[in-house]
Amino acid sequence: MSETPEKKNGGFKSFPRNFWTVIVMEFFERGSYYGVMSVLSVYLVLSVADGGLGFSKSSVGLIKSTITPLLYLLPILAGGLADRFGYRRTLFFAFAMLSAGYFFTSLSTSYSLVFLSLIIMAIGAGFFKPIISGTIARVTDERNSGLGFGIFYWSINLGAFLFPLLLVPYLKNLGWNYIFIMAAVGTGAMLILNLLVYKEPPRPENTKSLSETLKGIVLVLKDYRFVLMIVIYSGFWILYFQMFDTVLWYLTEYMDMTPVNITINKFLGLFMDNPNWTFEAEHVTVINAGVIILLQLLISAIVRKTPALPTMIVGITLGTLGMAILAISTYSWVFILGILIFSIGEMTAHPKFISYVGLIAPPDKKALYLGYSFLYGVIGSGIGGILGATLYVHFVDNMQKPSLLWIIFSLIGVATIIGLLLYNRFLAPQKPESQVV
Repeated sequence: MSETPEKKNGGFKSFPRNFWTVIVMEFFERGSYYGVMSVLSVYLVLSVADGGLGFSKSSVGLIKSTITPLLYLLPILAGGLADRFGYRRTLFFAFAMLSAGYFFTSLSTSYSLVFLSLIIMAIGAGFFKPIISGTIARVTDERNSGLGFGIFYWSINLGAFLFPLLLVPYLKNLGWNYIFIMAAVGTGAMLILNLLVYKEPPRPENTKSLSETLKGIVLVLKDYRFVLMIVIYSGFWILYFQMFDTVLWYLTEYMDMTPVNITINKFLGLFMDNPNWTFEAEHVTVINAGVIILLQLLISAIVRKTPALPTMIVGITLGTLGMAILAISTYSWVFILGILIFSIGEMTAHPKFISYVGLIAPPDKKALYLGYSFLYGVIGSGIGGILGATLYVHFVDNMQKPSLLWIIFSLIGVATIIGLLLYNRFLAPQKPESQVV
């Protein structure tokens, strides 16, 4: 039987059922995750009288500097284990841990139990991460791989956009714990999809043992230029992870979003009577994901032929500018502008970072280098959580000078830019910068 033209050309009909199955899984997992993360830091520090848990910001910083690095570190081991024991089994484990972690968090009120519950969630998320991209890589080919991973990234941001926008505000009014119950149901339901629909993709002929995986870590870490670039780039991600911590505290405690609320409600008034929409913490995540959904294709087209490392520097410059804008004023539209510019900087820098790693990696070790490139998230979140909480308590809670907080983070961005400029000048391999990506 001959293939249809769309299958030959790699269109939507060229994807098998397993592809769409994991896209649905990705949407619900990321929607649940970002739905929780869009308000977690606010919920944990909010007073008990207001429905929160009343933890100190410093203690929350420790939680975030523990669970988020796990999300970036565990995929190293999870990918190898999944190749040996099967993707389907690994997904059962991941969704069970995710659902249990969220559910236990909804029941917990003590610091130790919340911490433990979130670690369980993070373990599940860390094991989930490599399975979806691995499945997509195995069910696509050169005809449709680009479109397939484009849909994959779209589903991530669609979940991060819709769950905080539509579900979190409603559930929050019922009770903060319902947000975690929503995430438990969203990820737990994927156990049924995994049982009834997902099919084990073909195993690779050669699978790596745990010792071989650890040897790979040593091999990569010996490449000092690669490690240095990751460390420098991590500076930008210290800024990024503030979007889920200090930025949310600042919004909740300092910002008057009335001008934004009035404008949005005037617009909604064209379609409904007496709208009462308010901008709250979860909408920071909505802005970030919404900007990526709307502009990622345009930004990618603009920078398609530009050298990778200089483009990364431009993106980080925009992100740093977005952070610096927060220091200018507490006026609501200034805050929105800062988040928008930061998001544009993120979507400019990060895809080029992935491209750059692929270019500088030795030809026979590209997959290995790309696998360990996510260490930027381990470093950025590990430092960002504790540093952000410590600086916030000092400059905002104690000194009442929030502008100094954003200036310091902006200086971290400037240091990252200078570091990459020096790296580009003295250490960067010449080959990638003579090519366009």
